This record gives sequence, structure tokens and C-alpha cells, in this order.
Amino acid sequence: MKTSKRNRVILTIVNIIVGLLIISPLLYALSLSFMSQGEISQYPPKLFPSHFNLDNYKEALSAVPLFRFIINSFIVSIFVTIGQVITSSLAAYAFVFYDFKYKKLLFLLVLSTMMIPAETTIISNFLTVSSWGWTDSLHVLIVPFLTSAMGIFLIRQFYLTIPKELLEAAKIDGCTNLKFLMNILLPISKPAIASLSIYTFIGTWNQYLWPLLTINNGNNRTVQIGISMLQFAEGSNYGVVLAGAILILIPSILVFIIGQKSLVAGMTAGSVKG
Repeated sequence: MKTSKRNRVILTIVNIIVGLLIISPLLYALSLSFMSQGEISQYPPKLFPSHFNLDNYKEALSAVPLFRFIINSFIVSIFVTIGQVITSSLAAYAFVFYDFKYKKLLFLLVLSTMMIPAETTIISNFLTVSSWGWTDSLHVLIVPFLTSAMGIFLIRQFYLTIPKELLEAAKIDGCTNLKFLMNILLPISKPAIASLSIYTFIGTWNQYLWPLLTINNGNNRTVQIGISMLQFAEGSNYGVVLAGAILILIPSILVFIIGQKSLVAGMTAGSVKG
């Protein structure tokens, strides 16, 4: 008993140390964002500012329209997340509860798209959306990402843990496939849906290459492009750049903190069946 308690204490201490090592660069960046340029340039470097001031944050917000870029990223991330939850849930339902010819082959084809690097298709995708006149608009950042093989796989694995007898019992009571999906299946799939939502939101929020390629209109740029613009405009003022980076990190960190339990639960929910 004493050995088990001592092991838990040691494990907790190790976890705290490792956690501090992981987040130490972020904490140092936060500290630097409150320093003046003179303090940042001091040697030996200071770990903490002599006094906290918001000048770097004010300058970051005045140098580029970060708030506008944050709103754009929110719109894109929310719509992509909703789209992927809908399409992944419907596709996973078909792969689990419907029997049709070549179902396994089709699912393998869907999974095979995960092995194709996004960089290999980005030029063809850009030429396609350019021919449609979608460049410089927010829907060019939304529509191409409304479904994903990862989302289908994640939701399917969760659906496999649900006995098909539940569907049969629901149909005996007169429940249609749509009602079963909406009223029974989705409510009990909240861990997997929350996991997919967090994964998709953060991934979309952090997109850089595709928005850089497709958006030239300043009003429709996203936060990652905004940071690169800030770095170009204030390249020698690291405090301003770090202040901007901290501002755009806050939403994704909050989303992760709020949903981390659901993320872990959703990732492990479908691990018992293949």
C-alpha cells in the first residue's frame, strides 16, 4: 500500500516536471510579450519583465487587423467543424449499419486518402477553385474541408461499439434510420463527436499554406497569415510578434482545455473493435 502511494507521488511529480518542460517555451513567450524591446535585448536574458505593460499588444493590434483575422478564422473553423461532424456521422452510419456491395473496399479507399500528403494535391485543388472563381473568399477555406477520412474513421470506430440490436429494437418501435441517428445514436456518440470537433477546429485554426495560396484579399485572411504579416512588419520587434502569437493561441488553447476529457474519451472509445 505504501509502495503504491509512493509510486503515485513519484509519477505525479514526474508528470508535473515534464508538463512544465513542455509548456516552458510558451510561458517564456508570454513573459517576453510583456517586455520592452530593451529588456528583450538584455544579456543575460531576463525571465520575467520588470513591469507588465500592454504596449506590445496594442502595437500588434494596430499593425495588422488581428481581430478581423481572428473572426475569419472562427467562421472558417466553426463551419468546417460542423461540416465534418455531419458528413463523418452520415458516412460512418452507412459503413456500420448498412450492408451494401463492396462496403469494405470503399472504406479502404476512404482510408487510403489519409496516406496522400496534402501538398501533392494542393496545386490541382488551387487550379480547380480558381477556375470556379472561389479565390479570395471564405468559402474556399471551408468547402474543400467539409469531410475527412480521419473523421469518418473515428466516428465509425465508435459506432462499431454499439450493438446492432439497438437499431433493430428501434425499428420495431417504428423508428426510421434518420430518427435512430438523430435521437439515439448521436446523443450517445458525444465523446467521439466532441473529439472530432476539437481535432478539426484546432487543425483548421492552424492552417497556413492553403489560406496563403488562395486568399489575397486582406479582409478575408486568417490568423496564421496575420502572424506572418506581423512578423514581416515588426520583424525586429520580437515582443510585438510574440504578443500577436499569444493572442491567436488563446482560442485554440481554450478549446483544448475545455474539451480535453472528451478528446481522450473519443480517441479511445472505438479502440476495442476493428
